[in-house]
Amino acid sequence: MDARLLDILVCPLCKGPLELDKKAQELTCRADRLAYPIRDGIPIMWADQARKIEPA
Repeated sequence: MDARLLDILVCPLCKGPLELDKKAQELTCRADRLAYPIRDGIPIMWADQARKIEPA
């Protein structure tokens, strides 16, 4: 994933920052505890496609 793209992408729900999980190919939002998948290099930024992350 391009670093410039990561700099401008935000969570579609809270507009907060996203973190890249290279191993899982996901962008994660800690505030909403959601992980958005990256498919074929394209982030899927729809809340209904996001996976819920369990609290640590």
